[in-house]
Amino acid sequence: MELYQMTIHELHEKLLNKEVSAKEITDSVFSRIEEVEDKVKSYLTITKDVALEQAKLADEKIAAGGKVGPLAGIPTAIKDVMCTRGVRTTCGSKILDNFIPVYTSTAVQNLFDEGIVMTGKTNMDEFAMGSSTENSGFFPTRNPWDLERVPGGSSGGSAAAVAADEAVFSLGSDTGGSIRQPAALCGIVGMKPTYGLVSRYGLVAFASSLDQIGPFTKDVTDCAIVLNHLVRHDPMDSTSVKIDRPDYKEILINDLKGVRVGVPKELMAEGIDPKVKKVVEDAIKVLADNGAIVAETSLPNLEYGLSAYYIIAPAEASSNLARFDGVRYGYRAPDPDDLMDMYMRTRTEGFGDEVKRRIMLGTYALSAGYYEAYYGKAQKVRTLIVRDFNKAFEDFDVLVSPTSPTVAFKIGEKVANPLQMYLSDICTIPVNLAGLPGISVPCGTVDGLPVGLQIIGKALGEETILRVAYSFEQNFNWSEKPKLETRD
Repeated sequence: MELYQMTIHELHEKLLNKEVSAKEITDSVFSRIEEVEDKVKSYLTITKDVALEQAKLADEKIAAGGKVGPLAGIPTAIKDVMCTRGVRTTCGSKILDNFIPVYTSTAVQNLFDEGIVMTGKTNMDEFAMGSSTENSGFFPTRNPWDLERVPGGSSGGSAAAVAADEAVFSLGSDTGGSIRQPAALCGIVGMKPTYGLVSRYGLVAFASSLDQIGPFTKDVTDCAIVLNHLVRHDPMDSTSVKIDRPDYKEILINDLKGVRVGVPKELMAEGIDPKVKKVVEDAIKVLADNGAIVAETSLPNLEYGLSAYYIIAPAEASSNLARFDGVRYGYRAPDPDDLMDMYMRTRTEGFGDEVKRRIMLGTYALSAGYYEAYYGKAQKVRTLIVRDFNKAFEDFDVLVSPTSPTVAFKIGEKVANPLQMYLSDICTIPVNLAGLPGISVPCGTVDGLPVGLQIIGKALGEETILRVAYSFEQNFNWSEKPKLETRD
């Protein structure tokens, strides 16, 4: 097994035993990037010089006998929506093509403090708006399982980088499923923590009440390790929660006896590919065979979740993206006639079609005379969805469903139909509306493409969903990998 194929915990053990160095691990990952990146196109910016310097520091610390955490020397990819001081941060948009932040986001800084090696910034749907990474302002990323298919989105670059072994783990952001859905389509683990558990300071906002940073990893153990270092209260983020964080890695036990698992019938109904549904049903049987108590449940207001989301998220995006006007930073249209011409041309030329579509939708929903009719009603629906989840968690410890209603679809298949693309997030969006944690773990394949099992927990219930995910992983024994080497 090559070093780039290994997990965080496997590499950490080798580093502690001085079987390998951080530089050797980093060199291995960059050799992999050189081998497959021109096919996959995970990265917008590759930071090899930064990575080698960070690897050198990790090796020096190990040699000096200093305390070395589990992330020290581990090659990591960062979604290009998180600010990194001195490193280009584009949000997948031409309007920020040459933007160099003067500070680093808290989540990334937490990992820098642990000694990670940053391999680069990954491709994404522009301003995190999309489900396929085809809305990137630069180029689409391809799924390592089939280069003619999408990796999901908006964090498709981060997911594809881990699936293709171009990074040991990565960070993404999840507004309506943008970690879990690409994790499912790329056959890896992806987790959205409880809203507020991971600081959003330095995360360029799409929808502030929905966005959350989380990890992509090769297994659940790695997910728990990364989460241990992401979860810290941050006074720079007013929504950051203050909790006594448990050691998420220590709670991973292979035991589901007595765990109550609910299966919402609304997330197994029409719209889910029958083949995907069958794979997920088989995965649920694995949970039951290992001691879980499984029963069907109902969240009746989930059917309105997609509609509510596509009022709330664009409304918040309309407000958040107003700052990109050509005045303070980013792209500015050349030779404007006057200030208004500069505003209009900058935003027309700098934003892509999907971003413009959502800004217009959100602005309309917030406009005088329509605010209460649309935005106000959507927020009321959100409250009903929260109540449905709260009621379900009176009877169940976790809820499970497919992560995505389909496997990875072909590039270009849904671009011309935005509404069909929006349906890709039908299973994940309600979790964001309710601010709950969710994790996607691989649970099988359909026609050679991976399927994800979504495990949803109550607020701050990360321990429970990690335990269930870990136990499922141990008993399912997922070992399939994309075979990039065999493709032209």
